[in-house]
Amino acid sequence: MLPFFKKNKDNEHRFEGKESTVSSEDFVEESDSNVDENGAVETDLSIHPEWQMPKEDVYAFQFLNLECPHLKPNQLSLAGIQSEETEDSFQFTVFIRQSLSKTIRLWDATIVLLGENDEVLGRKNFDLTDLGELPPTSSRPWTFEFKKDELFSTEVPSEGWKLAFQKTPSSRKHSLDLADSWEKSLATKDLDKLKEMVEGMEPPKPGELNFLGLKAKFQEEGSLHITLLIRNGSQKTVNLEQVPLLVEDASGEVIAKGGFKLEEFSIKGNTSKPWTFVFPAELIQKQDPDLSTWKVYPPQKKA
Repeated sequence: MLPFFKKNKDNEHRFEGKESTVSSEDFVEESDSNVDENGAVETDLSIHPEWQMPKEDVYAFQFLNLECPHLKPNQLSLAGIQSEETEDSFQFTVFIRQSLSKTIRLWDATIVLLGENDEVLGRKNFDLTDLGELPPTSSRPWTFEFKKDELFSTEVPSEGWKLAFQKTPSSRKHSLDLADSWEKSLATKDLDKLKEMVEGMEPPKPGELNFLGLKAKFQEEGSLHITLLIRNGSQKTVNLEQVPLLVEDASGEVIAKGGFKLEEFSIKGNTSKPWTFVFPAELIQKQDPDLSTWKVYPPQKKA
């Protein structure tokens, strides 16, 4: 691997860019509990295991990492190290820093390029799978490339720039995810009502998967049809193969219990999907239950 750092007149290494920080919960759905939010966390240098570089570059990264200010608990940061212009792009090397006490992964993120006065110069989505695992309280060098035709401006400062994680509206806005069968069978009026309800509710916590009961109805043959919203608070698609469920009536008694196998059933990130589960008559444990209020949940998630 060629020398990483550009040569400068005084042969000293310093940050050409600025640092930006965000909450870790917005991007990795992780946080440390029972910590002093005003505490200071020092990050240790973590070179990607596949990066091979001269010792002088490793020493330079170590030196610059020591110059980084402490982070607060539960933070992610991008600290700008240097930029390099090529014929058709700009390459920005930063420290990706994290202050959690656990290993994390970043999958994809929208990165914003900001100028000296925080004006937006570019915005791009990056697949960060190759970044690998970031050890606890670590600082990993990484390079982001923006093609010149992807930028909003042709003027990019050599110093004072900043890369920042963007918390896009779509990353936390919760929306409806309908199976094809539902989309074809629902009347437009009912579809609009369901969309409005989903988007108007408080979204699940990051990383949370929960179940919200919509409708419970007994059929003539004695089966119980339970319609739920399966709510995915993660940014990633969740695939479900088996769903065990308990149903309680207004008295708090379990009136039905069963397990359901699902085929190719997925809930996209930050969406809710309605689904109807049918409990056959033989799984009903109570006659004439009071369904004026009721709840449904996986057995292991009972409060």
